[in-house]
Amino acid sequence: MDTAMLHFLAAPFVASLILTGIHAYLGVHVVERGVIFVDLSLAQIAALGATIALLMPITGGDPHAPVVYWISLALTIRAKHARIPQEAIIGICYAVASAAAILAMSKATSESEHLKDMLVGNILAVSWQEVGKTAALYGAIGLFHYVFRQKFLAISMAPHRAEAEGISIKFWDFLFYASFGFVVTSSVAIAGVLLVFCYLIVPSVAAMLYADSIGRRLAIGWTMGTVVSALGVYLSLRLDLPTGATIVCTFGLVLIIMAAVRPMIQRHAPADMHQMNYRDRAHGR
Repeated sequence: MDTAMLHFLAAPFVASLILTGIHAYLGVHVVERGVIFVDLSLAQIAALGATIALLMPITGGDPHAPVVYWISLALTIRAKHARIPQEAIIGICYAVASAAAILAMSKATSESEHLKDMLVGNILAVSWQEVGKTAALYGAIGLFHYVFRQKFLAISMAPHRAEAEGISIKFWDFLFYASFGFVVTSSVAIAGVLLVFCYLIVPSVAAMLYADSIGRRLAIGWTMGTVVSALGVYLSLRLDLPTGATIVCTFGLVLIIMAAVRPMIQRHAPADMHQMNYRDRAHGR
C-alpha cells in the first residue's frame, strides 16, 4: 500500500476506531437490556431528522450545517411508556421513521444518493475536523459513563437488585438514553444507519460467544471492531466498493467465522476456564 493511499485512509480508519470504542461499550448495555433494535430505531430517527433538516431553506442543502445535527438529535429523545412493551415502541418508531425519511427524500434532489448515505453513510469522506469533534464528544460521554459505570452496569445487568439497593432506575435510564442519543446522532452523520447498528451489536454479540465478564467482552469487541474496520476500509478501496456496505458485510462474515470456530475452541478449553469466567462475571470484572 503506497503512502498516498495510507494518507487517504487515515481519517476514515481513525473515525472507525472511535466508533468502535464507544459503540462496543454501549452494545454491552443494549444486549444485556434485551433492546437490540433500539440503536437501529434511534439511528433511523436521527437520519429522518437529518433528512428533514436538509429540506429546510436555512441549511442551504448542506448536510454538515449545525442545524442538521440539532434537529436530528431532537428527534432521538426517548419517552418511556411503562404499559407498552419497549420492543413494540422501538419497532413502531423504526418503521414510521423509515417511511417518513423516504417520503422526505422524495422531495429532495439526488434522492437515491441521500438514501444510500442514510443507510451506509460515506465514512471515506470524513474529515479530520469531524474526527476531532467526534472524538471530543465521545471522550466526554465515555468519561461520564466511566465515572458512573457502577450505576449504569447495575441497571443494565441487574435492574431489580439495583432498585432494591435504592438506585433510581428512571433517572439513570434517562441519562443512559440521553447520552446514547448524542452518540447515535453523531455516528449516523458519519457512518449511516446500518453501519452504526453493526458497530453497536455485532462486536458485543461476538464477544458474548467467548466471554462472560464485562472486561473480556469489551476487549474482544474492541479488537473485532478494529480488525473489521481496517479490513473493510481496505477492501472497499481495493475492490472499488461502497465503504459502509463493505464494512457491514465484513462484520457479518467475521461473526460467522467466530461462531464457527467457537465449538472447536470450547472442546480444547479447560473446564476451570469456564468457572473463572462465571466467577469474574459475578464480581463484575
